Amino acid sequence: MLIVDSKTGLQHALQRHRLSQESIAFVPTMGNLHEGHLELVRRARQLGDIVVVSIFVNPMQFGVNEDLDAYPRTLSADREKLFAEGVNYLFVPSDEDVYPDGLSAQTVVRVPDLSETLCGSNRPGHFDGVATVVSKLFNMVQPQVALFGEKDFQQLSIIRKMVEDLCMPVDIVGVPTVRADDGLALSSRNGYLSLSQRSIAPLLHKTLLDCRDAIACGFDNFLQIESHARMQLLQAGFVPDYFAIRDARTLQAVGENTEEIAILAAARLGGTRLIDNVRLTLNPVSDWGMLATP
Repeated sequence: MLIVDSKTGLQHALQRHRLSQESIAFVPTMGNLHEGHLELVRRARQLGDIVVVSIFVNPMQFGVNEDLDAYPRTLSADREKLFAEGVNYLFVPSDEDVYPDGLSAQTVVRVPDLSETLCGSNRPGHFDGVATVVSKLFNMVQPQVALFGEKDFQQLSIIRKMVEDLCMPVDIVGVPTVRADDGLALSSRNGYLSLSQRSIAPLLHKTLLDCRDAIACGFDNFLQIESHARMQLLQAGFVPDYFAIRDARTLQAVGENTEEIAILAAARLGGTRLIDNVRLTLNPVSDWGMLATP
């Protein structure tokens, strides 16, 4: 595995693979890698001849009073994990390499509508930072395929829309959420949870599953389902940012043309913000029959 710390060095290293017509699969990360990230890498190895992983803690997507400085940097351990998974290139650019003129002078990529709801409502500017850095990384790496986890479903939707709107020649692949045995979605932020909070945290996923089951059984009062779910989370010690039942394609309210439903939640447990989602596909035989999607 070759470690590269500049975009010029990366582009030079990848040029010979492009000349050999080898395909490049890309996994962008912010480091502090866990099994969920490694599953993205394994899928990337199936889809590309060459696998590139980036580690860059993107300052542009952190808001005021968010955990940029506290975000765990574990490059040594991350490097060992990626080497064991057979990654070809680890790209670790500096802030100056990604934003040479500083954040205030950076051209911003913004995906309207999708960026303004759910997490976007609670974290203004967050998804502008995500879309901007991902577009820059795509231009640096120039992959044929890029992989993102479905846990961050809104982020995945935004990246897909950005790629479509800007005619980027990148195939975006979503990889199912990797979970602990008790159902908690793996996340770099899980390490912030205390032991008692960690025992409560799986209730977020269980609440999502209970709501999915209720809808699958024909209960279609979505406002009541959302309200009941938020109350359950509050009683357990969470502070919900949102609990929403949406059209999985548009992230807007479910309508008669909805083909897949996404149930999405974000909630704080102590100082840790957890997100998760589950989905249901409409059964073509019945307007309200549902097929569960992990």
